[in-house]
Amino acid sequence: MTYRPVPAVRITAALTAAASAALALAAPSGAAAWADQPRPHQRTAFLAAGNGDVLSSEAGAFHLDPLKAIKVRGTAHRIMYRSTDRTGRTIAVTGTVLNPATSPYAQRPIVAFTPGTQGLADKCAPSRQLADGTEYEALPIKRLLDQGYAVVVTDYQGLGTPGVHTYMTREAQGRAVLDSVRAAQRLDAVNLPDAGPVALYGYSQGGGATAAAAELAPTYAPELKIRGAVVGAPPADMNTVAESMDGSAYGAFFNYALSGLATAYNIDIAPYLTAHGKRVTNDLRDNLCTTQALAKYPFLNSRFLTTDGRPLTERLKRAPWNTIVADQQLGTRKPAVPALLSHSALDDVIPQQVGKNLAADWCRRGATVKFAGNVVPGHIAATEATSADGLPWLADRFAGKTAPTTC
Repeated sequence: MTYRPVPAVRITAALTAAASAALALAAPSGAAAWADQPRPHQRTAFLAAGNGDVLSSEAGAFHLDPLKAIKVRGTAHRIMYRSTDRTGRTIAVTGTVLNPATSPYAQRPIVAFTPGTQGLADKCAPSRQLADGTEYEALPIKRLLDQGYAVVVTDYQGLGTPGVHTYMTREAQGRAVLDSVRAAQRLDAVNLPDAGPVALYGYSQGGGATAAAAELAPTYAPELKIRGAVVGAPPADMNTVAESMDGSAYGAFFNYALSGLATAYNIDIAPYLTAHGKRVTNDLRDNLCTTQALAKYPFLNSRFLTTDGRPLTERLKRAPWNTIVADQQLGTRKPAVPALLSHSALDDVIPQQVGKNLAADWCRRGATVKFAGNVVPGHIAATEATSADGLPWLADRFAGKTAPTTC
């Protein structure tokens, strides 16, 4: 099995041959391990000329169960595409383009589904887990396909490509999402409309990534015809979310954020940590996906990992971390598209007030926002409420109806 470079009309003639040669990488025989292979993300001379250009693709699969007994109808293509990190450096990002077998739309909409917390290890990449039947957000994705939408699922920076996933980094996540839409539009194998309707959809980390993409779109991807953004339980305020997570049942997520932001901002966190703290952090970074991490390290408190015995949340209030945390704040920019913001009052990871504050900030900036509160108990269970509210809301946006507002 080999990677098949996909012609992209926006690739310059001078780079086409070089890109094809660099991307014709052999994959191992047997079970697909596409996300594990060396990637040419550092060979910037071989990358396509435009953000969102497809660098390579291969046929994939989308299964709902680990036994792979239930395969979702339609096609799946795993892709590598060009994007940029928070500094503007050219990078390659992987993802999956899903196309339903049938659709009622003459011009098929594309929904960028932004994954929630997967983990930091490459084996946790959604493109791999969708194929393996282990993706915990498979049902929300399937529901979007059932509506007749094409769906593109980014792996974000560093999942499925070398380097640490830049978890919770606003700009990197938002750019990866917007470029995934461009890549889906340019993927010849699926023939989706180049300038058709688009929407953004995500929960938790995905809610933050969707919000970031909606805020960045007017300047980073103004050509995309985005009809709306479904934002579920967004971690819009890192200080508040960090205090809520550290020591909780979801304490591993705070450690993920520390590793992800440190990578994005080139900070060595080793001096903060004891030998035990380094072992835990390395284990979370290299070996464990979300469910495994929560099971192995429940109620992880950072003060038991640090050399000075103080929680790492205290460091977030001091330089350079205070500036880094401020960079991730959502709500300081106006999205140019309507947004549905769904958040449970009983969320045990991200307090609902964080979502309410984001909605209020966007309202003050003149955005069209509907805040949809609910009382579903628990962060994970509340994904169902976002799906229940989000699907009809999206259908109305694609139908051209006026978006409701609670501003």
